[in-house]
Amino acid sequence: MDLEFLQTVDPQILVGVAVAVVAIAIGAIFLFSSKKPRGVLDPENFRDFKLVKRTQLSHNVAKFTFALPTPTSVLGLPIGQHISCRGKDSQGEEVIKPYTPTTLDSDVGSFELVIKMYPQGRMSHHFREMRVGESLAVKGPKGRFRYQPGQVRAFGMLAGGSGITPMFQVARAILENPKDQTKVHLIYANVTHDDILLKEELEGLASRYPDSFKIYYVLNQPPEVWNGGVGFVSKEMIQTHLPAPAADIQADS
Repeated sequence: MDLEFLQTVDPQILVGVAVAVVAIAIGAIFLFSSKKPRGVLDPENFRDFKLVKRTQLSHNVAKFTFALPTPTSVLGLPIGQHISCRGKDSQGEEVIKPYTPTTLDSDVGSFELVIKMYPQGRMSHHFREMRVGESLAVKGPKGRFRYQPGQVRAFGMLAGGSGITPMFQVARAILENPKDQTKVHLIYANVTHDDILLKEELEGLASRYPDSFKIYYVLNQPPEVWNGGVGFVSKEMIQTHLPAPAADIQADS
């Protein structure tokens, strides 16, 4: 297009064309920027993810941080589902066990597993021996349950020991979604105070969302000063600290 032609065109037409081009460009940018990243998990094949950090939380609990392929990659794990991890036991035999990450897809670039390593646990041996720089074989997502925001009025959760990780994943997804008004009630049982996993993270949720998240701890062997439940989880505890059964209430354990 030469300059003489441009000089003969009505200025209003040129302005209209310019506006249209800008609108198309903005639309394209919005489309690509708002497109949800594709998860890196493969439901049929194991993929290796490198361990980049290991944080010891107690004598038998550690947090393992694994890098994703790029700083903007997401795992691609639907809320309420888990992954399968493959390793070797103390005899060198292959073992596969399900775990639920404590991170969500809003945590880009890596994912975390909080693992309690039992003395005789086969997969516990694999994690106990893992060192930074080594890789973990992971496949997923797995599981039938999928949480949809706002699907119930309240969610009642009952967890014990390391079973807190899937509950924490769902609770965090609900509470951190400003469009989800679901209330979360959790009873979390352990033997001793030191056995409570993710306590700092749970207390953080309770502090940030006091109207939406209620947690009640139960210990079989409580310390001298303790205001939570004592012994085993009872029917009375459930009736007091979890929402009553109803059509718009969901309970899980």
